[in-house]
Amino acid sequence: MEVAGEVLHSGSSQELHVLAVDDSYVDRKVIEKLLKTSSCKVTAVESGARALQFLGLDGGKGSLGFNGLKVNLIMTDYSMPGMTGYELLKKIKRSSAFREIPVVIMSSENILTRIDSCLEEGAEEFLVKPVKLSDVKRLTKDCVTRGETEGRDGRRVNKRKLEDDNHSSSSSTSSSPSTTASFGCGLATSELLSSPLHSSKRAKLRDRD
Repeated sequence: MEVAGEVLHSGSSQELHVLAVDDSYVDRKVIEKLLKTSSCKVTAVESGARALQFLGLDGGKGSLGFNGLKVNLIMTDYSMPGMTGYELLKKIKRSSAFREIPVVIMSSENILTRIDSCLEEGAEEFLVKPVKLSDVKRLTKDCVTRGETEGRDGRRVNKRKLEDDNHSSSSSTSSSPSTTASFGCGLATSELLSSPLHSSKRAKLRDRD
């Protein structure tokens, strides 16, 4: 099947597979390099439409490259022509086949309404560019941990939702920013307290209000 645009595969089948979506060639190369440094297999595409093609969610008869290839994490830019990262996120979360895949939104703009909308729609994290190697390493580590947990329990535990519920019930006694932050791939609370949180903008911005 021939389609215009670029699909890049890097790494071995033994590694985590990350679908990276960004209309900027430079940013796409940067995130690909960070992921490869973190020992990930990378598929890089330049638009939300291409990501849907790859996943087989574009209404076509088959996928561009998903056959037999599991995606462990999707990282997408927010501002893209044609389809924003937010719109892509909504399509993925409305798919019974792919809604459990963690989606991380990236943006060069720190806009609270965008952050809240993405997190409420099911995004695991909202990273403000430039994305750092420490962010990628943390996300991939969390994906491995979550995969091991799924293997034992046979299901995914949405720790971000559980944490939101816990925060709601304890908001009168605690206002710690760490407990309201989003979770990348099911980041445990104990790990979150000791990890860099520059991507967890919602809690920090609320503290400023």
